[in-house]
Amino acid sequence: MHHSRLCNIVIDCEVDDLAPAAEFWSRALGKRITTTDQDGDGKYAELETAADEPQILLQKVTHDSRVHLDIETDDLEAEANRLEALGARRIAFVHGRWWVMQAPTGHRFCIVQRQRDRFGPHLNRWVDG
Repeated sequence: MHHSRLCNIVIDCEVDDLAPAAEFWSRALGKRITTTDQDGDGKYAELETAADEPQILLQKVTHDSRVHLDIETDDLEAEANRLEALGARRIAFVHGRWWVMQAPTGHRFCIVQRQRDRFGPHLNRWVDG
């Protein structure tokens, strides 16, 4: 058995500087900015969300701006297999940490490891096999 849930709404921004983008989305969504440089590389900003809400991240990208979802799991391979059985396909395994997937609808999304210390409360439980 493995678990997964929606964990991040990622606003991909084709910009040179995430700070103005974070300011816009902070004001638009009524969420304070937690950080404009989450990993110290200038690629991620985060808005404050409650513990039971998905996190809202802004990601500096080189492709067109769009929004994508992250699904967090306690078993990357089992979750990728489950989603492939539903018609998704694997696109890339990034930095040995997460899968970029493509849904049958053409939408890209990611499967990531647990993102918060508390893994829940809204978990899906999947029987592997």
